[in-house]
Amino acid sequence: MSLDVVLLILRVVTGGLLVGMLGAVFLVLWRDYQASVSEVTGGRLHRGQLVVVASSDGALDTGTSYSLLPVTSLGRAPTNTIVVHDNFASQEHALVIWRSGQWWLEDRHSSNGTLLNGDTIREPVVVSSGDVIGIGQVQFRLELD
Repeated sequence: MSLDVVLLILRVVTGGLLVGMLGAVFLVLWRDYQASVSEVTGGRLHRGQLVVVASSDGALDTGTSYSLLPVTSLGRAPTNTIVVHDNFASQEHALVIWRSGQWWLEDRHSSNGTLLNGDTIREPVVVSSGDVIGIGQVQFRLELD
């Protein structure tokens, strides 16, 4: 066997190993992605919405509803899931998160605080259907299916 044939065989084997390794990396990443999606949704969709029940200065229209995502952010910044056009709301004011089989409300160190049923929250708390969340001068009612 000539040197050229041996080098060709080594190149083909090396290329095959490289393609196999890339396939294995893709498979591992795909499985990790699927596991993350399953963990976030708990294996099923958890439906709910926030309904605007009070809003001063027309920051949001009363009666408007916003569907909840596994992580729903509220605040003045346009990057939030729900943009609250209220000068008393912080840029990134609060989060409503699906975690460990429950919905949680978390204040994001806002200037004016986040209210749950009229009380200021200081740490993440579990919320349930009918709870009223205050962000600035806007109030949302949590409705869960």
